[in-house]
Parts: sequence; structure tokens; C-alpha cells
Amino acid sequence: MKNRSRKRRIMGNSSIFSLIFLFLLFTACNSDKKKQNTSENQKLEKSTQVKHPEWSKNAVIYEVNIRQYTEEGTFEAFEEHLPRLKELGVDILWLMPIHPIGEKNRKGTLGSYYSVKDYKGINPNFGDKKDFRELVDKIHSMDMKIILDWVANHSAWDNKLIKKHPEWYTTDSSGNFQAPVDDWTDVADLNYNNQKLQKYMTGAMKYWVKKFDVDGYRCDVAGMVPISFWNNTHEELDKIKDVFMLAEANEVELHNKAFDMTYAWDLHFLMNDVAKGKKNANDLAEKMNNDLKKYPENAYRMMFTSNHDENTWKGTVYERLRGGVKTFTMLTYTLPGMPLIYSGQEACLDKRLKFFEKDQIEWKSCEMTPFYQKLNKLKKKNIALWNGKYGGSYERIKTNADKQAFVFVREKRDNKILVISNLINQPVNIELTTNNHSGEYTEYFTQERTKLSANSSVKLEPWEFKILIKQ
Repeated sequence: MKNRSRKRRIMGNSSIFSLIFLFLLFTACNSDKKKQNTSENQKLEKSTQVKHPEWSKNAVIYEVNIRQYTEEGTFEAFEEHLPRLKELGVDILWLMPIHPIGEKNRKGTLGSYYSVKDYKGINPNFGDKKDFRELVDKIHSMDMKIILDWVANHSAWDNKLIKKHPEWYTTDSSGNFQAPVDDWTDVADLNYNNQKLQKYMTGAMKYWVKKFDVDGYRCDVAGMVPISFWNNTHEELDKIKDVFMLAEANEVELHNKAFDMTYAWDLHFLMNDVAKGKKNANDLAEKMNNDLKKYPENAYRMMFTSNHDENTWKGTVYERLRGGVKTFTMLTYTLPGMPLIYSGQEACLDKRLKFFEKDQIEWKSCEMTPFYQKLNKLKKKNIALWNGKYGGSYERIKTNADKQAFVFVREKRDNKILVISNLINQPVNIELTTNNHSGEYTEYFTQERTKLSANSSVKLEPWEFKILIKQ
């Protein structure tokens, strides 16, 4: 009996061991499955169903501030600048909001473009619908595109919708309408839990594409509006024509179905910090690498040194980037992404344009005009610098001065560009410590021929850079 009992214990233990083994095996398999599912989910998160318009693959975008562009501040007066912009080499003209501006709770004399009184109306200060139609037709005749700035998140307090459909607006516990942000006192927050509001807003966006043939939208504070709305709207707009959608936001998931391009805000802020000596080239390179891992290969990121917000509230490029204005501008063209030019940057805009008042841009010839022209030509000609998956790979080149120097290669097929830049206000002697840069190059701006080999050395003056094109 004792032996049989012992045998049962041994058999019982054996059964327990078997069960434990099977449990561990199942757990391991399940863990592998979870890892696989996680990997698949990550792939899904990084995927994109957006089909970019063919014309966007090597495009440069330009932001138009109609109010400040000319003395008249009209569509007709701006139209006279189109030949100059075509010669400059821009492709997409983004017009800040063109709608009537609210008067109730208005800020300043003229108010904010982003306080929309009528989503299907034209600001009478700019002209009328006939003037706008003529502007669109003229832009298209010159083989350029036009996108409108769209303010979906909020409206003016005297927008007719607030009386006709008060349920479309966000209210507090007492039933009072609310501003979306405390400081945005001139606008009332729209409530996207209401499906009828979503249908109306999509219809209003379709209106400008159908009636005026606009080519897409730049969407203000897009991250404050549900992604499901943007997904549906992009799909609806594409039924009319292939539109281009830019989000003033940087969430990765916006690239899945909703938007062709998002703002590279973090890189912009980092460039400002590098210019001030708060950060260095290593920080910039690390951010670039992280973004390339984070965003889908086909995602366009908008690269910029200025825009209407930065210029007015943060300062001109000369205030923020100091002696590195040309250097950081060059990086917005040579790093992966689509470069933006804000109104007046090509004319060395050196003042903060007032936001709620008339404050005309001074148009003058300066060194930035030919500089932008050459960069735009390079962007279009060299496939290594094209947008999204159309462009080339990116790789940083290690040097002896990685905190001061930002050196990288862009390459696609037979096109190779080596960028060597000094990001400090001191001379730097840069030794290239890898072999994949070897070869003969021509510097793009000077046309000087250079032969590089392993451990080549390049001396750069403060903020100096070279764009070397492989022969």
C-alpha cells in the first residue's frame, strides 16, 4: 500500500509537471502570439491609406497672408504676385482663411482670420466670389495649386449657426457657450459629438471644391477635431477630385486616412533651440531618427522656419534663428519633408506682422530671393529630396564634431546628396569618420568640385554649410 501510494504520488507529480510544462508552453506560444499581434498593430499604426496627389511628390508649399500681402489686401492685388511666385518655384499656395470675420468679441480692429462668420462666404475686404474664382483659375493656369485654410473646431460668436443650431456648440453646466481655449475669446467651440454638425461641415468643405475647384485644405488645430470626421471628409472630398490635406497637428494616426501632411512642430522648436545654443546637432539628429521610425514611410511632414503663428507670436526668423537663418532654411529642404515658405520670407521679412490689424509686408529684393529659387530648383530636380516615399533614404554621417556639425546623406537610385552643416556660431573643423561618403561631388551653390575619401576633413565657418551632389 505504501509503495502504491508512493507510485500515485509520483504519477500525480508527473501529471502536475506535465500540466506545468503544457501551461508554460501555452504561455510562451501565447506570448509569441501577443508579440506578433503587437508587431502587427504597430505596422497598422504606421500604415497609411492616403494616396497623395501625383503633383505633390516634389512640391513646395507657400503660405499666403492676403491681408498683409499688398496695400489693397485683396485677391486681385495678390494675383499680380503670381508670376513672381511661379518664378520663385512654389507649387502649392495655402491661403489663410478667406471667410467673413466675426464682429462679436472681435480682437483688434480687423479681427482674426480664424473667427469664421460664414463658412460659405468671402471676406468682403478681400473681394467677392467672382474675384476668388478668377484667382483660382489664374493659379491653375500657371500650373500651381491652391488650398484653403479651414477652421472646423470653432466659429465666430455671430456665425448664423450659433442661433440656428445652438446644439452644435459646446456649453458649460449653465448652458453657456464656451471658447475652446481660455484666450480664444473671439470664437465659440463646436461640439463634434453632434453628427449633423459633422455632416454640415463636410458639406461646406465639399462646396469650395465643387464650386471653386480648390485643391484641398490646411486644417486649423486638426487635433482638436475627431479623427473620424477627418477620415470621412477626406474620403468624401476625394470623390470630387484628388485633394491635398494638411493638418496643423502632428499625431501619427492622422496619416492613416485623413491627411497627406502634418506639421513637424517638434523639429521646428528644436531648430530654434539649437540656434540659441540650448540644444545641439546630436539632439536634432536624434529627433530626426525618432520621427523616421515613428511616422509611416509615406507620410509627408511639413518643415518650416516660420509661419503666421511663429512670426507674430514668437518672432521673426532673424530673432529666433539668429545667424543660422540660411542654414536652417536649407535643412527644411534637404531633410525628409516638404518645405514651407511664409509670406515675405523670400523678401527677408524682418518684422512681426500684426495679427488683428493691417500691417503690410515690405517687398524688396534681398539675398533670400535667389536662395529660395535655387533650393526650389534642387527640390524638384533631385529625386533624393522628394516628399515621402518618393524621396530618398536618410542617414546621418558620424564626425568628430557631432555636437556642432550635422552631416547626413540622402540617396535614391543614382541620386546622392551629402549635406555638411555647422550649427554653431564658431568655426568647426569636421572630420568625416565613415566610408560611405567617399566619391566626387559638386557643391550646389558654388559649383566647386570636391573629392572626399575616408577621414576627409572639411572646415566650415560659423553657420556655413555645403550641399554636395554626387557625380
